[in-house]
Amino acid sequence: MQRNQSLDAYRGCAMLLMMAEVLHLPQIAEAIPESPAWAWLAAQQTHVAWAGCSLHDLIQPSFSFLVGAALPYSLAARQSAGQPERSQFAHALWRSFLLVMLGIFLRSTKSPMTNFTFDDTLTQIGLGYPFLFLLGRRPSKWAWISVAVILVGCWLAWMLYPLVLTGSVADAWVKHKNLGAAFDLWWMNLFPRPSPFTRHGGGYTTLNFVPTLATMILGLVAGRWLRSGIDLRRFVVAGAVGVAAGLLLQASGLCPIVKRIWTPAWVLFSGGLCVWILAGFHWLIEVKGWRRWAFPLVVVGMNSIAAYFLAHLSPAFVGSSLTTHLGTGFLTACGADLEPLLKGGLILLIEWLILFWMHQRKIFLRV
Repeated sequence: MQRNQSLDAYRGCAMLLMMAEVLHLPQIAEAIPESPAWAWLAAQQTHVAWAGCSLHDLIQPSFSFLVGAALPYSLAARQSAGQPERSQFAHALWRSFLLVMLGIFLRSTKSPMTNFTFDDTLTQIGLGYPFLFLLGRRPSKWAWISVAVILVGCWLAWMLYPLVLTGSVADAWVKHKNLGAAFDLWWMNLFPRPSPFTRHGGGYTTLNFVPTLATMILGLVAGRWLRSGIDLRRFVVAGAVGVAAGLLLQASGLCPIVKRIWTPAWVLFSGGLCVWILAGFHWLIEVKGWRRWAFPLVVVGMNSIAAYFLAHLSPAFVGSSLTTHLGTGFLTACGADLEPLLKGGLILLIEWLILFWMHQRKIFLRV
């Protein structure tokens, strides 16, 4: 079946934003504190401390959303190939297992032993993927019902946890004091580790996979809309509803927009933005037919697993090789303050060229 290039381009954009961490924009902004431009760029390449959203915060929801958006195309291809539903579900379980294990593997690369943690993007997607697959085989009403149940259920669970313990809901959305943090204090210590687990540094939790599943389901709905050729105005309206609902929940004090614990408000707010972005890519590429500009993104998006591995495993090796073979003089040609930008740009270019080489030879990593 013909691929929807807008999905590949959007996925490639999200992956490039992640890979672009090698540019170290916050480090440059710190070296040039008088520049508001560098300060703004640095803020967009940094996760917000807790409530709010930066461009960097949209990478993980975009990746999760696109897993759902691609599922209708995958299911249609497997059905047209005559693959039995039982075999498809078995593959979904295997894919889920591999994603969880790959996430743990990548988080263990600098650890003295296996780092059993479940907040990596791949692991979070893997934990929810079997449920997403089952919903992909059911009518759309079940997708909407599931999103509603997840959002309301998560909100109630997070609010009731401190209420039952202390009679107050003040700590419902506080870093390291919420239900997700309490669950991990028990769950993470079930696995072997060098020292007892106490908290995730950024406040992330294993239970984030539940509301992340809601983000994937929103992507599933959007993917169905794309395949059915629904007017893009529905995407615009749906995105506006999601963004407005998230902002309203935060403004009302009912639920803040926090990515680190994937609050219901974050699901709605980021989901609305993802719908808008997907609609923009689809309008430019599929409706207007402007495809050439998106080719660099498609190269990355069609090999997202390979790009994910490159982003996590190659920068240190490539960076040290550049210093060895080009010397420090070349890398400081634009000034010491901009050395991270030049070095990171070369690393990013080399990573893209590797993906381009794979693309030209039709080598694609699939899970």
